[in-house]
Amino acid sequence: MAASDIVVVDYGVGNLLSVRRGFEHFGARVEVTADHSTILAAPRVVLPGVGAFAGGMKELRRHGLDEVVREVTVRGTPLLGICLGMQMLFDESEEYGRTSGLGLIPGRVIPVPAVASDGGTRKIPHIGWNGLVPPTNGAEWGDTLLAGVVPGDAVYFVHSFMASPADSADRLADCNYDGVAIPAVVRRGNVCGCQFHPEKSGAVGLSILGRFLSS
Repeated sequence: MAASDIVVVDYGVGNLLSVRRGFEHFGARVEVTADHSTILAAPRVVLPGVGAFAGGMKELRRHGLDEVVREVTVRGTPLLGICLGMQMLFDESEEYGRTSGLGLIPGRVIPVPAVASDGGTRKIPHIGWNGLVPPTNGAEWGDTLLAGVVPGDAVYFVHSFMASPADSADRLADCNYDGVAIPAVVRRGNVCGCQFHPEKSGAVGLSILGRFLSS
């Protein structure tokens, strides 16, 4: 492939090596950087992340990368947020108080409910493999990141908070965690996000990264 297939935003928070290796599986040339001009010139951009929302946004802002990521979307460049990177695409989070996000997808990040549908306790954080299912909005997966994914195919999650999109049309896939529908993949224009870790999700996750490469 040509140079600069993918640029991964390095703001000090994220599984950079595993994300890089996931795309390199396809022979892509991956650059991991915090350089503004390199990110803005990229044909595709990935925003990874692990940990707390407030800490992630703090580091993005400290490096001036919040405005860079917003400019990426204005230019129409495909952007993929992974785990915390997906959550930061939203307007705000309730984790450790209210923290403003990037505002690229309307909605909030809220706690995964600790009380299950039967009144019992739901294990938090949500850790492990869970199947992707179409959301109730009837979203179809053809010609999206999930093309080729079969409903029920499992991917790997690690999180205690979840996105709550203001517009249900932005939900591309959910997972069912003990009775609660968790947005697993979101999409709004050229902006996409995965709550799970595709780079740690075997063949299914690799297929999603491969689709992003062809976007």
